[in-house]
Amino acid sequence: MRENIILKCTECGEENYINTKNKRNHPDRMEVKKYCSRCNKKTTHKEKK
Repeated sequence: MRENIILKCTECGEENYINTKNKRNHPDRMEVKKYCSRCNKKTTHKEKK
C-alpha cells in the first residue's frame, strides 16, 4: 500500500515536494537531497510528520 508523503526542507521549513512510499517496506522517515526554490540550493528534505 503506497501512501503520499510531503517532503519538507530542513533549512527553511518550506514544503516543496509530494512523494509516495510503501510504508510496509520502509517504516522509517524518508530523507532526500533535493532542490529548494526558497534557499536556491540543494538541501536535505525530510518527511513531514
